[in-house]
Amino acid sequence: MRFGFQTTLRDRAAIHGVGVHSAAPAQVVLHPARIDTGVIFLRTGLSGGRERLLEAKRGNVTHTSLSTTLGDASGASICTVEHLLAALSGLRIDNVVIEIDGPEMPIMDGSANDFVRAIDSVGVAQQARLRRYIKIVKPVRVDQDGGFAEFLPAENGFRLDVEIDFKSPAIGRQRRVFDLDPTTFRREIARARTFGFLSDVQALWQAGYALGSSLENSVAIEGDAILNPEGLRYTDEFVRHKALDAVGDLSLAGAPIIGLYRTYRPGHKLNALALEALFEHRSAYELLEAPSAPAAIRARAGGAYVPAGAAAFAPAD
Repeated sequence: MRFGFQTTLRDRAAIHGVGVHSAAPAQVVLHPARIDTGVIFLRTGLSGGRERLLEAKRGNVTHTSLSTTLGDASGASICTVEHLLAALSGLRIDNVVIEIDGPEMPIMDGSANDFVRAIDSVGVAQQARLRRYIKIVKPVRVDQDGGFAEFLPAENGFRLDVEIDFKSPAIGRQRRVFDLDPTTFRREIARARTFGFLSDVQALWQAGYALGSSLENSVAIEGDAILNPEGLRYTDEFVRHKALDAVGDLSLAGAPIIGLYRTYRPGHKLNALALEALFEHRSAYELLEAPSAPAAIRARAGGAYVPAGAAAFAPAD
């Protein structure tokens, strides 16, 4: 296979908004980062002026109810990370430090589109080291609540096969298959918004969820009707958003995956269970390491930002 070079951002990019569940405001700054940093969250604004580093890895997933939450034993956490992670993974950004001063990533318009725009506004810098990959060599499958997810071998690239099945006539049964690359992600996945049912809103509010939800950041469904005046961005926007969530959740593997991910009735919990099952079966995957990059190639990520202690969060071999 052909190994790609690691990448980071050319400059800082700032984003701000409110969380869809907490309604809490948050300022987010994406910083360029050095080779092999990976994706790291720097959670600021904690009590007592504390800051915590949270690596975007499956071992730091603490909750998967309605969104994906990263946290640690200190109590520091960041929820609804999946849309930003999807943008970074879909655009093949390997190394970035994400500084955030609130408990939840901003929901923006309910998709990954604003995160893609922020990345595009500063551009991508190629770095002088080839990336590693996780190659699926044996099938791994998990079943949960009538749904399933499985990893299957593939020779090259990452294929995503997602199918949903809702009783609501506004959604019904939808299936999409994507061969993921930055062009496909931008055109086919990034703009798909999160969605929910009006009948569930009261219960979600009482449980402390969806406090920041609105027609500006979610597709709302009542019976067989879409309540958003502008309608849908794609006729099958719902399954595309589930694909977006899967891209973000699977990025927590810590390296790009070579293989097929096939899932029926997916959700954040099922995506997390699938990753857990994969890493429990060491014979099901291989870690592909590229030879060293030619000395003539130089990184272009000058001034890359690495906070104190970030070196300890470099990807493990």
